[in-house]
Amino acid sequence: MDAMTKLDVGLRSERGPILLAIMVATGVVAIDATIISTAVTSIVGDIGGFSQFPWLFSVYLLAQSVTVPVYAKLADTIGRKRIVLFGLSVFLLGSILCALAWDMPSLIAFRAVQGIGAGAILPITSTIVGDIYTIEERARTQGYLASVWAVAAVAGPALGGVFAMWDFWRGIFLINIPLCGLAMWLLARDYHESLVRRRHRIDYAGAALLTASLTLLLLGVLEGGNSWEWASPASFAVFGAGAVLFVAFVLVERRAAEPVLPLWVLGRRLLRATNLVGLMVGAALIGLTAFVPTYLVIGVDASPLVAGLALATLTIGWPIASSLSGRLYLRIGFRSTSILGAVLVVIGTVALASFGPHPSIWTVAVVSFVIGLGFGFSAVPTLIAAQSSVGWEERGVVTGANMFSRSIGQAVGAAVLGAVANGVIASLGGDESDPATIISASTAVFVGAAAMAVLLLAATLMMPRERPASVAG
Repeated sequence: MDAMTKLDVGLRSERGPILLAIMVATGVVAIDATIISTAVTSIVGDIGGFSQFPWLFSVYLLAQSVTVPVYAKLADTIGRKRIVLFGLSVFLLGSILCALAWDMPSLIAFRAVQGIGAGAILPITSTIVGDIYTIEERARTQGYLASVWAVAAVAGPALGGVFAMWDFWRGIFLINIPLCGLAMWLLARDYHESLVRRRHRIDYAGAALLTASLTLLLLGVLEGGNSWEWASPASFAVFGAGAVLFVAFVLVERRAAEPVLPLWVLGRRLLRATNLVGLMVGAALIGLTAFVPTYLVIGVDASPLVAGLALATLTIGWPIASSLSGRLYLRIGFRSTSILGAVLVVIGTVALASFGPHPSIWTVAVVSFVIGLGFGFSAVPTLIAAQSSVGWEERGVVTGANMFSRSIGQAVGAAVLGAVANGVIASLGGDESDPATIISASTAVFVGAAAMAVLLLAATLMMPRERPASVAG
């Protein structure tokens, strides 16, 4: 019986082609998240714009983050299939345009197009998984999805390095063409959803206000201390305008017939707790991915490749724990599994901060693996708990809110921890090439990441003890 059950949720089952399509679509975004970092030197060497290259990451994150709530609501309104195919199409267009970029500003603009497409892919594919599999089945299918991230953790940097060595950085974007094409073909052919046809009142005003306000607020967070000083008129103007637009958004949502981001997402105890978990996962994660490579490269004179591989243990530990978390939450519940994960993140980040003054590649690799396990045991069960607590018509919004929280956490974490690092560097003389200075700044960042891990643990403790019942899609 158990063998038959495993077959029913695998790639050879009736739903196998849909699962394969979701894995390919997820792989497109997963590889893109890691492939570009190893090719930055090649890109700058060809089209210039060294001072602007951080925007390749910031504008992608910004565009992806602000569109997630809108896509999530539309998925609950007009269906998942249309939205995910639209997202893949836009991502494909952005990839082709990136490969044709002639200078850094054009590449940054086209990365924004990619981000707009990516905002629809991960949230909606995760929603589809919640639709077609029960909680028990997701415990088994999670291994398939986790394997995608494990492969991307190794394949992404390797492919980026190969294209960089060939002096053909445009290849990192062209590789998305067959991947996007395959995912779109599989979804169009095999995924069929049943929609209840009824008239919808699309919340155009709410969508516009939410997108505009989040764009300004995230822009202020990402660029504060970089493009302008935190206490500058530009900073006050950006944050002020964003805050005003957000207040207007809340007022509009209270009266909207079908709000783009229903306020109940923040009102229910379970959803409030799981969104906070997503926020803290994003904040703690960015503290490691953004600072560990520089810490090792300057601290112990490691090569960028070696530093990247040391950090890659985190992205290997995460999918391993994700694949194991299903069996665990079926036995001890979502809350207990998430608490276990948060405890591992706390242990790992505290250890990293403790060893900070004495950098070691092996220490970082081992500790990053432990932290990755913690993220896997905390992030996945909380998302599944949130999804399984609602029906089909609310699952897209709930999934989108969880992933949006993680993106916000990354943006805020990058700003806060970046400010911490810059403050330490300035207090020690401002020499960014001095190993002692970078080690001190990195250690301060790791302490900050540990503090966020503690907040992550607090968020998991806020989850209700009851296990949500399985909800059929």
